[in-house]
Amino acid sequence: MTDTIEFLDLMERAEHQRRARRSFIRLCGGAAAMTGGLALLAGCDEDSTLIPDPVPSPTPTLGPAPAVTEVDVLNFALQLEYLEGNYYSYAVSGRGISDNLQSGQGTQGPAITGSGDGAARAVNFTDNVVREYAREIAVDELGHIGFLRTTLGSAASAQAALNISGSASVTVGSATAVGAFTAAARAAGVIGANEIFDPYANDENFLIGSYLLTDVGVTAYRGSARLITNKVFLEASAGILATECYHDGVIRSELWRRGLTVPSIYSRITQISNARDALDGTSDTDQDIGNAATANLVPTDSGGLVLGRTAPQVLNVVYQNRAAVAAGGFFPNGVNGTIRTSAANA
Repeated sequence: MTDTIEFLDLMERAEHQRRARRSFIRLCGGAAAMTGGLALLAGCDEDSTLIPDPVPSPTPTLGPAPAVTEVDVLNFALQLEYLEGNYYSYAVSGRGISDNLQSGQGTQGPAITGSGDGAARAVNFTDNVVREYAREIAVDELGHIGFLRTTLGSAASAQAALNISGSASVTVGSATAVGAFTAAARAAGVIGANEIFDPYANDENFLIGSYLLTDVGVTAYRGSARLITNKVFLEASAGILATECYHDGVIRSELWRRGLTVPSIYSRITQISNARDALDGTSDTDQDIGNAATANLVPTDSGGLVLGRTAPQVLNVVYQNRAAVAAGGFFPNGVNGTIRTSAANA
């Protein structure tokens, strides 16, 4: 009964935020004004790498690849929000996002939760501070999903199949795979080749699981920010980016504080950060939280700007693959939408 009450409360808060965002859209002139103007991305090559508009040529050419529109970019963001929304919703309430938030264009898939140790479930929080962090973040993520779906209308993509498990084995269609959280932890060397990482086991593991996801979400929004010129759309995107940064700051700060008494947290986060940074190319797109002597609570460049990734680089991380692939990791069947392929960094 308690879980049911918590879940209904979660949904009620998210619905309140969704209505507020819908009011914002109406004030801005509706979804048509949001999506009918400038494209967020000028173009995309066959590997979904962002490229500028081609310079007009007086001679015939084969022409550029079809431009990626703001709808495509929003749908890509929506896929990441489905992932985060389900993780936090399960951690808080033991349930994923509601059915009416999952439908849309493309093949709709379930949140694959696994079974036994590592299965997605409500976290038995022992620290009320972490519990409240989780609850508020869950509400915000559900709000982001509702906001993006409302903005996109009938063009909204469906939730793709999500691997949000830490189980040793999960069923993906007719195949089996390792829970994505365990696969990431093994690849980073945080656990042994035959061990599992259960992000739902306790407060500390939940925070590490959150770091695995939310850091990436921030870099995804940052990577697209420079491409937005429509002022209305820029304000909406900046609002989501700011919220994600608040979430990430809370998670990183709490992990750093806990590292003062459990120093192994610092080394584990460094391993995860290095593993992610190795997936998406040679540029510095990831940073750890520092150590007991020097905190690194905000991952920034030399100018104090939060780090960013292109969409293909984000897919490298969530697919857990350096190569140009269209599925894997947290998205075993790939994401829905036109931006589907990771960058070729192998």
